[in-house]
Amino acid sequence: MDMPTPNPEVLAKKARIVARLKEVLPADAVISDEVEVRAYECDALTAYRCPPLAAVLPASTEEVAAVLKVCHAENVPVVPRGAGTSLAGGSMPTADSIILGVARMTEVLETDYENRFIRVQTGRTNLSVSGAVEEEGFFYAPDPSSQLACAIAGNIAMNSGGAHCLKYGVTTNNLMGVTMVTMEGEIVEIGGAYLDAGGLDLLGVICGSEGQLGVVTEATLRILHKPEGARPVLMGFDSNEVAGQCVSDIIKAGILPVAIEFMDRPCIRATEAFAGAGYPDCEALLIVEVEGSDEEIDAQLERILAIARAHSPVELRESTSADESARIWLGRKSAFGAMGQINDYMCLDGTIPVSQLPYVLRRIGELSKDYGLDVGNVFHAGDGNMHPLILFDANKPGDLEKCEAFGADILRLCVEVGGCLTGEHGVGIEKRDLMVDQYLPEDLDIQMAVKDVFDPKWLLNPAKVFPLASSEARRMAAE
Repeated sequence: MDMPTPNPEVLAKKARIVARLKEVLPADAVISDEVEVRAYECDALTAYRCPPLAAVLPASTEEVAAVLKVCHAENVPVVPRGAGTSLAGGSMPTADSIILGVARMTEVLETDYENRFIRVQTGRTNLSVSGAVEEEGFFYAPDPSSQLACAIAGNIAMNSGGAHCLKYGVTTNNLMGVTMVTMEGEIVEIGGAYLDAGGLDLLGVICGSEGQLGVVTEATLRILHKPEGARPVLMGFDSNEVAGQCVSDIIKAGILPVAIEFMDRPCIRATEAFAGAGYPDCEALLIVEVEGSDEEIDAQLERILAIARAHSPVELRESTSADESARIWLGRKSAFGAMGQINDYMCLDGTIPVSQLPYVLRRIGELSKDYGLDVGNVFHAGDGNMHPLILFDANKPGDLEKCEAFGADILRLCVEVGGCLTGEHGVGIEKRDLMVDQYLPEDLDIQMAVKDVFDPKWLLNPAKVFPLASSEARRMAAE
């Protein structure tokens, strides 16, 4: 089949922009070949793809500033990209945009154990931050499931959490300061190596802003002393609703485990086939982990196990060794990969009040029957951060659209019960047109007015977060 002839004006513009980028970056940091840029056409939400105009890989804050100055002058949209693990299409490009990846920015810039912080370039992976301080008995608390691969840049953009966020909080609770470059190429410092910055809480605005306001190139992160010890317990139940009620009762009792993780039967079966963790044959299971001294752990688990027994568990399994603890966590950490072996899936992350877990789990089951699509539930139950995995066949006509409609109904359900559209994955392209289900038009207008201040031309991470018609109208008005 004949390929369409490229528009001469588009080719000329691309050539000019690439040439200007090569003036401010090393030649190997600018990627413009049509085949090579396809590596950046999507992130972990692979159902949607669009090759960018080009991609750049700067190695310093100064190089990022130089790139943004060029793009601002040329009116070229810029899509910041960490490791590309976004499940909401947060770093998917548009055809006229430049991908700005921070993958080469991985240095540890400063470590201060006395004041408990580490300063890193934001291309560094989440897990490697803890790796840099573990010999001194410290760790970085936020632990997304993708922590082996995901970058601190993306964690800040989406305000990522993880299994242990119930006790330690999400990224915003562990972020002390950032170096950020504005779309005009100005380098600004926000926050710093201290608990609270003076003036407006701009750090709170930046964290979770999904690359809409600037490119974060360096981050000052809070590090913590490792606990004396930790011990998980595995609980099996004969229904999702009972497991959900157990979670609600643990939180209601005022107990604060370090993590409460939930898996239902489809996920249990998939992970057993994949990892062989030795999970019980049940409808739902919880992994509850507590930490502290042996005395603290024993006291907390005694209360937690008493609550669990009141719900007639199929099985209670308290870890007695490091090996057993690893096996209890093995299936949970393998869940996303295991489900991917069964079928294509879309992973959501609506967040709900913990008290609504039994009802929401029942409604998801009912919606699954209505749509004729299976769903597996695996999520951070302690803070109500749901992760339904909707299974579909990407090669079957209409299945993706059905999956999207099912997912939209689940997210609307989360909002209806007092929750929100996203807990840690961000809005991206996945939920942008559902924002009207959570916010009034006036609320969205105020949020877009904040972007007007930071990015008047609306060039940063286009077509994300806000309803597409609204954001495109704003962008056209700024031209």
